[in-house]
Amino acid sequence: MIGASRAAVDLDDVADPAERDAASAVPRHDDAVTATHTESDPAPEPATLPADPIAYDSPRAIRAREKGLQAPYIAGGHDPDPAAGLAEDRRYGRLLVAMAVAIIASGFVIGTLIALLGPAGG
Repeated sequence: MIGASRAAVDLDDVADPAERDAASAVPRHDDAVTATHTESDPAPEPATLPADPIAYDSPRAIRAREKGLQAPYIAGGHDPDPAAGLAEDRRYGRLLVAMAVAIIASGFVIGTLIALLGPAGG
């Protein structure tokens, strides 16, 4: 029993008391987490969508087929308003540079104050 599968164990089927204590009655997260379908309750068939010739000829699909993939895998899509995104990127870039300059300048200011006040205070 020990070293067998990691599936949930029916504690009534375990004969050895030591193995019964070691076995877990609670399925763990690495066990099957979805219900298995039986012959009387088969799994539903996935819905098939009709082919889209426009999407098949899109640059993403062409590039994916060149790489040997059957479908485009690139996450995201076409930005409907790239100007707004670029403006936001520029604004955050300027903010990043300003914050870096402020941190470095504050170090110089604090160092200068310590240097000027240090000998007089001691």
